Amino acid sequence: MFQIKQPSQIIIGKNSGQTFSFDKNCLIITSKGAEKRGWLDHLSFKNYQLFDNVEPNPSLETANKIIDEFSNTRITDVVGIGGGSSLDVAKYVGFKLKKNKIMIPTTFGSGSEVTRISVLKVNGKKQSFHDDGLFANIAIVDSHFIEDSPIEIIRNSAIDALAQCSEGFDSKNGNPYTKFLCEHAFELLEDGIANMNKEKIVLGSLISGLGFGNCSTTLGHALSYVFSNEGFSHGHSLAYTTSVAHEFNNSKFTQQFKNLVKKLNFPKIHLSADYDNSADLILKDRKHLDNNPKPVIKEDIIRLLDVINSGKSFDNENS
Repeated sequence: MFQIKQPSQIIIGKNSGQTFSFDKNCLIITSKGAEKRGWLDHLSFKNYQLFDNVEPNPSLETANKIIDEFSNTRITDVVGIGGGSSLDVAKYVGFKLKKNKIMIPTTFGSGSEVTRISVLKVNGKKQSFHDDGLFANIAIVDSHFIEDSPIEIIRNSAIDALAQCSEGFDSKNGNPYTKFLCEHAFELLEDGIANMNKEKIVLGSLISGLGFGNCSTTLGHALSYVFSNEGFSHGHSLAYTTSVAHEFNNSKFTQQFKNLVKKLNFPKIHLSADYDNSADLILKDRKHLDNNPKPVIKEDIIRLLDVINSGKSFDNENS
């Protein structure tokens, strides 16, 4: 037996955000520059309160600051607009304030709009919060927002979604339904990248979120956070950590994923932190490692970190 969970309502399509009627007492949570980019005008907000200072890789401190600032106001909805960082903060805030949550991604890759996960930094380290209360009540996936996205945003979003669905397919917590979604998502994303079909990238990302959100990501994500802690973007980190994780797990997606990393032309990443301490930190991430298809010990992690730093996994003889 297995159970599938997702937001109560998912609205998808170009300009779908313009058809939705937002409550006049909503709190919008986003990053700097949202108004200048025209996001709020596109969505036809009227009366609203705004927090537009979500940082990349946001902290729990930021979320708690918003909760303190708006807990005594008369807001009815919390609306998250932006990439995964803004959505993760908005979901956490809406959950804690017990408000209706509406999530609108402007980048496509995190899947945050359809998952029960919020990733926030605690004491400078990324931590994943998992709870059904973090599900959006409504997810609005409007491909309008990807039209003018710079290639850097598109490639980071695409590789993030590819890592999620391919890891999700391999997850021990998966089932026939999640495997179907994850495999279909990978196919859509692969085709979307090959032909730079942005509509397929958006749809693939959404389906990826529904797939991995009902099982889990695995070793690639566990490895990625120590690189993110050193300033590499989440997608950039996953390009390499998921590649070596797929090799370790003998994943069916190993070669396809590597080929897509090369096509998207990601620069190499390098970990400055001590391997031993980094491995200890990674081993604490049981949500990802316990669902990995193969057992992972400290020596495995140290070896994989060294492979990433050396670039060996991308040498022709190891492809």
